[in-house]
Amino acid sequence: MIIPVKKFLLFGTGEDLDDFFERAQHQGYIEFISPAGKRALEMPQETQTLLSALRILRKLPLHKPYVKGGSTAFAVETAQRVLAIKGEIDRLSEEVRILDAEIVRVAPFGDFSMEDIDFIEREGGRKVQFFCMKSSKSHEVVPSDEIIYVDTVYDLDYFITINKQQTSYPQMIEMRVDRSAKQLQSHQAFVKESLHLLETELKEFAGHIDFFQSVLVEMLNDYHLAAAKKEVQFPLGQTLFSVEAWIPENKVTPVFSMINGMAIQVEEIAVEEKERIPTYMENKGIPRVGEDLVKVYDIPAANDKDPSGWIFWSFVFFFALIVNDAGYGLLFLLTGLFLRYKFPQAKGMGKRLIKLTLALAVGCILWGVTTASYFGIEFSPTTKISQYSLPGHLAEKKAEYHLAKQDDVNAYWVKEYPEAAGAKDAQEFFNKTAIEKEGRLSYEAFDDFKDNVLLEISLLVGVIHIALSLVRYLNRHIAGIGWILFLIGGYLYFPSVLQCTSILHFTGIIDKETAAKSGIQLIYAGVGIAVILAFIQKRLKGFSEVTTIVQVFADVLSYLRLYALALAGAMMASTFNDLGKSVGLVAGIFVVLIGHAVNIALTLMAGVIHGLRLNFIEWYHHSFEGGGRLFRPLKKMK
Repeated sequence: MIIPVKKFLLFGTGEDLDDFFERAQHQGYIEFISPAGKRALEMPQETQTLLSALRILRKLPLHKPYVKGGSTAFAVETAQRVLAIKGEIDRLSEEVRILDAEIVRVAPFGDFSMEDIDFIEREGGRKVQFFCMKSSKSHEVVPSDEIIYVDTVYDLDYFITINKQQTSYPQMIEMRVDRSAKQLQSHQAFVKESLHLLETELKEFAGHIDFFQSVLVEMLNDYHLAAAKKEVQFPLGQTLFSVEAWIPENKVTPVFSMINGMAIQVEEIAVEEKERIPTYMENKGIPRVGEDLVKVYDIPAANDKDPSGWIFWSFVFFFALIVNDAGYGLLFLLTGLFLRYKFPQAKGMGKRLIKLTLALAVGCILWGVTTASYFGIEFSPTTKISQYSLPGHLAEKKAEYHLAKQDDVNAYWVKEYPEAAGAKDAQEFFNKTAIEKEGRLSYEAFDDFKDNVLLEISLLVGVIHIALSLVRYLNRHIAGIGWILFLIGGYLYFPSVLQCTSILHFTGIIDKETAAKSGIQLIYAGVGIAVILAFIQKRLKGFSEVTTIVQVFADVLSYLRLYALALAGAMMASTFNDLGKSVGLVAGIFVVLIGHAVNIALTLMAGVIHGLRLNFIEWYHHSFEGGGRLFRPLKKMK
């Protein structure tokens, strides 16, 4: 939940200053406010050195931990050595790159000695020059005895000239050559050997990460304490200090307990109009995991309602709908259990990540079982596993409805499959609308009805999710009442526009005519109520509320991605299964394993990206202000 944060003025005697700030850092629930225009305390160079060294060492392979310990000075000295080595490695790596390019540049001239060239120029009074030019322009050069052709590499011709004085030629580019390719290669070998030795030495420092972190924590705690003290003002010299601070509402009483026995006074003061109040989020368990997800996109404003719990459960549900495979969910579950076994002492973000993995896995398994989806294996409508699945059951209900009504849908299938005309029940109808494709039966009507059911479920999920978002902020935006009615009306009415049969129709909840009539009434009533309520709440600005029609409509349609991504994943899984069957047992195993691995990677990305996107974009439109700043109190790092 988001706890309101209040602004306080704290003042007291100078002799209690150090003790007060040490206690505040230990408790960790006071954020001190910097006076306007005051520069923040610069981080000490030694601390920056340790931070930079840690960034370098974290990229290296794991090494045996350094356990000897040492002083802060020793840690800084070692970190400086790490930075020096890294700087030298970067310099040498760049030199190797330059030498590579230089070797390629002078290689066409072959093996020669710069000493011999110097001797010719000194004793013979001649000037040796190196040239190159595009091969396509070589014919433009007037042949001359002093121009000696050497070689052609790619689209360049290379030449050497020996003249009494330095000469230039049209279309030819003079090249500066200081060393031969052989000399450059010899020097490059030396540089690479030096580079290898430095990289080996740097890797030996990888075990110092824990040691550096422990020293860094102490240094950062000292720095943060000093930075907080810098915000203090002394209105009467050193005898009296004052400082402004943010304190969460539920931590005010502990603050008074903390200053017990100290000559310090705490008084609440007004928040200035343009002042940005920090957001203090306090969650445990599942909502704490949701809080991590919320921070991925934006920080709630101080006056927002905490969406952490909503985001968590919605994300798990959307992720399950997108993955739509109990088999994949089982693999995710095994991964989560392995991580929990491998890291039993995991804390903080690591522990919450494992918990999120397990939740997502369970969600995938439950939804996969509900839809009878197991590694892309297709089940016929006659099997119990299909009949007891939600899409299979609803597809059967839909078939029975059309058979009973003998409507245009039934007429379409009878036209395509005349033998279906005599079907007496759904199972017979599905069997008579099946065709053989590539050696197996494809139940056309059954698959079509299932897809229609899943598509509608995606839209229904969107309607419910957006409606819940509107409900959350009704007190701020009462026009949401109208838009909730609009959503319900749209769900009831639009099947008549699309001339399709809704789940509401074939399950007997409401007939088509009543649904269409009620739906259009709710649509008009919803828009009217939304505009009227917006006008009451916002006066003339409320008339712009009518433009929300497009926003609400587009937001709901965005949930079609749940169906589309689930269908894409299922089709890919099924395709890889078919490919595996077609290439034989041994090769087929590899094809199936690699194919499903690729599909799992794609569904993972789709599930995370779009599962969060539906929350952060579509849902946030109606119940989230955002743009907040996290509450950052002075506290001891551990």
